[in-house]
Order: sequence, then C-alpha cells, then structure tokens
Amino acid sequence: MKKLFWLLVAVLVFSTALAQQTRLRVFVGGQQRPDVMRKIFDLYQSRNPGVRVDLEVGGATSDQQQQYLTTVLASRDPSIDVILIDVIRPAQYLASRWADTLDKYLPAASRQNLLRQYLPAYSQANVINGQLVALPAFADAMFLYYRADLLEKYNFKPPTTWDEAIQQAQTILQRENNPNLNGIGYIGAPIEGTVCTFLLPIWAAGGDVTNAQGQFSLTVEQAQRSLQFWVSLMDRRVSPPNMAEKPQDTIRQEMQAGRWIFGTLFAYAWNRFQNDPDSQVKGKIGVVPLPAFPGGRQASCLGGWQWTVSDFSRNKAQAHRLVRFLSSPEVSKILAIDASNLPVFPSLYRDADILRVNPWFAQALPVVQAARARPQHPRYAEISEAIRVNTNQVLARQKTPEQGARDIVNRLQAIYSGR
Repeated sequence: MKKLFWLLVAVLVFSTALAQQTRLRVFVGGQQRPDVMRKIFDLYQSRNPGVRVDLEVGGATSDQQQQYLTTVLASRDPSIDVILIDVIRPAQYLASRWADTLDKYLPAASRQNLLRQYLPAYSQANVINGQLVALPAFADAMFLYYRADLLEKYNFKPPTTWDEAIQQAQTILQRENNPNLNGIGYIGAPIEGTVCTFLLPIWAAGGDVTNAQGQFSLTVEQAQRSLQFWVSLMDRRVSPPNMAEKPQDTIRQEMQAGRWIFGTLFAYAWNRFQNDPDSQVKGKIGVVPLPAFPGGRQASCLGGWQWTVSDFSRNKAQAHRLVRFLSSPEVSKILAIDASNLPVFPSLYRDADILRVNPWFAQALPVVQAARARPQHPRYAEISEAIRVNTNQVLARQKTPEQGARDIVNRLQAIYSGR
C-alpha cells in the first residue's frame, strides 16, 4: 500500500513537471537536415530542463515549405513557435505580419553588437525597414561541383569560365561514351532555385533586376541572353533535353550516383557526396566557384536560412531565447561539421575542426561574401513565380527565349510599379 502511495506521488510530481514545461514547436524543411536539428534541440533541452522542443518537418523545397507555412500563418495558427525561413523571406514575413521582431528583446546597442558578428549579407537580409525580423542559421551560395577523378583522367584543371566547362564536358562525354553520364547540371524545374539559374548570367554581365536606387532595371535583352545560354547547353548536348524537370536535389542525387560531370549546387551537397551510404562519388568530388561567363565575371547566388519567431506563438519570450541559441557560433559549428552548412560567422571558416571535415570551406568565404542576393521585396513571391515559371517554360521549349524574356520583364515591371 505504501509503495502504491509513493508511486502515485511520483506520477503526480512528474505530471506537474510536464504541465509546467514550456513546449516549443519548430518548423524546418525536409532538406535542412532535421536529423542534425534534432541533435541541436536535444542539446538545448539538456541545458534548459523547463523547455521541450518539438520538431515539425515539411516540404522538400523552399516553395513547398512556404506554401504550407502560408496556410498556417494566414490562419493565425499558434501551433508553430519558431520557423526556419529562406533568406528571401524576411521582407514577406514582415509585410504579412507573420514574424514577431526581435527588437523588443534587444536594446539598440546589443542588437548592433550582435549583428556585427555575422557575415554582412545576412545582417542586412534580416533587417527590414529598420526592424530585426530574423537571425541567421547558416549561410549558403552556389558552387560548381565537379568529378575530380574524370577531370584528372583527361588532364583538365577545374574550369574558371563556362566555355572551359562546356569544352571539358564535351570531351569527357565523347571519350567516356557512357549513356548514363551527363555534362552540366543546373536547376531548371519551376522552383526557387531556378530564379538563381536565371540571374547568374545577368549578374555575371554586370546587370541585375534593380539598380543601386532600387528601381527596376532589367531589360529584355539581358533576360533573353540568360535564357538562351541555358537552352544552348541542351542544344549542344552538354546538358540533357529534360532540364526543365530538374530540381536541385535531383541533380544532387544523380551526381551522387555518378551521373554528372559538373553540377551547380548549394553547399549542402558536399556532406551528402562524402557521407551518404549510397554515394558512388565519395572522394571523387571537387568544389570551386562558379565559372565566369564570356566577357563577364564570376557570380554566385546568395542562399541561406534564418530563424524567425511566429507572431502567433504563445511562448514568444522562450522562442526568442531559443532563436538566440540557434543563431550562435556553437550551433553554426555543429551545422558546419554535421551537415556541411556554411557558417554565418567569418571566424569559423578558419576553424580547424570544420576544415578537417570540409577542407573546401577554406576557399568558400570569398564566394559567400561576393554572392549576390535575389531581390528584397514584399511581393517577392510574385517576382519569384514570374522568373521561375517562365524560365522553366523556356527550358521545356514551351516558349522561345525571347517570349520568356518579355513575359518576365513585363511582369516584373508591373510588380515594381505597384500594379
């Protein structure tokens, strides 16, 4: 009887402790290494016994994740407290009043000191109209991954221009005579990554969507040259004819299976090539900055992910404390080692533990620092749709490069003029 009594007491105490525990629900995308994120949340829980962090995973791409989150946030659903968002989203989240800004938890001097630690591009991306919408999780940029073993076999050095990459791919494809091997992989499906594909040649030629004053400046001629370049890779059989079907992770999976010579991918791919059990290319992959276009300069697309707090969370103070931890150097180092996510702290690019796992990070910092950001605009979702859908239609041969270019420019002009 006495044992039963103490058992009931223990159950009551345990139940009370659970009831007093703060529960935070965090949303991350399917490609943002939820296994590593779980490890990080467990570490936070061990240091904060009064907090339980639940993980929600959804969407394989940035677009799919945002479609789901738009439904949740538009209904003012309080079930999600912290969200991992793409670097393109802060302006949208502020304009839609989906994010609880961090300003109320950070005095002006503290905010300035905090933001000074990060790479400038991410400090700037997360401050919209003077308000701190999010804090950086990890940096990213596009790189050229290449089959080091195949380039070495034919005495090629990693290409610095697209002409070199095309010539090398043509030579290797001809001599290997392997029907399962492809030349140059790039993102062409109607997803967010295809916006980067479209912008790369424009940036490399010195252009952009807007000028220094933020006014729309993209021309039909610039857009057409970009679209024509990517179509020409299929015309020259350097890329297969179905590039309109290729999202980023399909290229990563196919390259991991040994089916690409070159691939334009973000940083996460390195860890998968080296560590996935089914990888056929472990130790055979190299990474360099994206090549330059004829008469132009090297350009990369800035990526990266940010932590923000839902404005509908019922535990905002605790959620902000979690976000401060998640955007710390300690967590940035874990993500670099376990997921090959590029750090948001410049000093970590010299960290011996990180370089032991990711030796190419030693050359990655200048690429990230020079990478170009996609347009910051409250209506970015519409800008993205206009670019990625039309680019995809051109790659699918549903429109000519000229038609696609005119449709992109006309739609973007309307958005920037407020129509």
